[in-house]
Amino acid sequence: MSDLINSASLRLREIIMDALGVLVAEEAIPAVPLPNFNIEIPADKSHGDFAANTAMVCAKALKMPPRKIAELICEKLFLEGTIFERAEVAGPGFLNFFLSRKWFSDVVKNVLDEGGNYGKTELGRGKRVLVEFVSANPTGPMHIGNARGGAIGDCLASVLQWAGYHAEREFYVNDAGNQIEKFGKSLELRYLQICSSKGQELVTQYKNDNEKLCSVIYEGSGEGGDFEMPEDVYLGTDIIEHAKNFYDIHGSSLESVSEEERRKALVDYALPINIAGLERDLKKYRIVYDNWFRESTVHAKNETKLVVDKLIEAGKAYEQDGAIWFRATEYGLDKDFVLKRSNGLYTYIVPDIAYHYDKLVTRNFDKAINVLGADHHGYVPRLKAALNALGVDETKLDVVLMQMVRLVRNGETVKLSKRSGKAITLVTLLDEIPIDAARFYFNLREANSQFEFDLDLAVEKSSQNPVFYVQYAHARICSMLRTLSEEGTEIPASADFDLLSDPREIELIRHLASLPGEIDAAAKAYDPAKITKYAIDLATLFHRFYDACSVKNAETKELMNARILLCVAVRQTLRNTLEILNIDRPEKM
Repeated sequence: MSDLINSASLRLREIIMDALGVLVAEEAIPAVPLPNFNIEIPADKSHGDFAANTAMVCAKALKMPPRKIAELICEKLFLEGTIFERAEVAGPGFLNFFLSRKWFSDVVKNVLDEGGNYGKTELGRGKRVLVEFVSANPTGPMHIGNARGGAIGDCLASVLQWAGYHAEREFYVNDAGNQIEKFGKSLELRYLQICSSKGQELVTQYKNDNEKLCSVIYEGSGEGGDFEMPEDVYLGTDIIEHAKNFYDIHGSSLESVSEEERRKALVDYALPINIAGLERDLKKYRIVYDNWFRESTVHAKNETKLVVDKLIEAGKAYEQDGAIWFRATEYGLDKDFVLKRSNGLYTYIVPDIAYHYDKLVTRNFDKAINVLGADHHGYVPRLKAALNALGVDETKLDVVLMQMVRLVRNGETVKLSKRSGKAITLVTLLDEIPIDAARFYFNLREANSQFEFDLDLAVEKSSQNPVFYVQYAHARICSMLRTLSEEGTEIPASADFDLLSDPREIELIRHLASLPGEIDAAAKAYDPAKITKYAIDLATLFHRFYDACSVKNAETKELMNARILLCVAVRQTLRNTLEILNIDRPEKM
């Protein structure tokens, strides 16, 4: 795929190097090694389309004033037949270059020719990347942090695909370990409460109102009687609902069995329901995973023992006081940490080490990217150190740390759902705002930035709402093309794009050209927010152009045709950016 800005930059470097070669041959400058120079796009376009600091960085090596070097280079530049129209020296020695009209015409043609593929690059060259995100605890509903992580992770995988990587999405299901033990204990206590005499009274009283029954038991006092719960369990009403539904099917059959059997039966019943719910809710959010990887798989294959044994064999772990410790201080960490406790149980990080070993060694991904909450900042160095000790290149694991979200309504922080009075979850959020708004808003800022989500603005149909603003630009073009067609003006097959010379047209075309570079930049930085910003800027430049440059009433038919196809190119580029974000592209609004 074409990246005309990058191609222009590379060609410009060749032109400058050729000029320097001529100066050396003519002995106008000494034949000495020269430092690398930068080619940039100036913020102020009156300074040119590209600027080079060649003279500035070469001044010391050439022992000449930068301005003099720039003037010498400028005299030897050969621009004839290139995409550059002219060059000039500015300030203390900057070289400014101006693109020809042909280059801008080629941009529009390129967008139209590549269509739905416009913007795709070959940065990744097919490297296999595994993006793991959300991986919410399956013992309860997904929270707002998961909503942000889902949007970021899904769009990041999409960006990587557009940048030429083979990206897969993965959900790591924590279906083993302490949280499952806690889940089983929580279910058991609620089940036994329902089986108790007081519980049976309430079951009879509210036999047609499960929601009320769960609410009464949850309150744990008054009408509900003494239904207090210890602190080390899950207290959500979802636990009560599972226990009650199990009771409806199996009655009190688990009362007389052992604690271990009772907990296992309850977990075996409730956990698959929760996992299916996670998958269902994420699909509603337009997230479909390639892999659902279960932690229990790691344990079933005995991979926890495998990695600990490897660390011991490599001399990277040792025994002390009956426990196995990892030599973390050898990898720059403050202190060693326990892998296996004296009671024979592995610590929580060991399955994670085994899981990442599976990603990067067993499944041989070139890169593993995890989207995690900011509270994992201390966990990441330990995981990387352990992988390093296992002979895995730790740079193959990258982690995007994500800050929390603050929900705002009427200028005030929101913690509860209006509908249920409970903490807002992913599901209740999507009941309140459009999916398009959620996916776009959660990608408005870099993952590591604090973020305020304005619930009122997310549903507002105005230019103040960024996703509405971008979608409206797409719909506006569709509407304009429909109107022209109804009036007998069809979309032309071709046009003379050299006629597009208004500054607003030039700025719009220049922005169209920057999409491949923005996709590469987003892929390199693991930052889908670059794509939402690009889309907003594109919509702004289109509205500015459309309000100032009449399409229907252009001065000539030739200019009208050029502007029609420019609008088609903008529509295509908007479609592509919204496709990356998996957001609807409405044709009417």
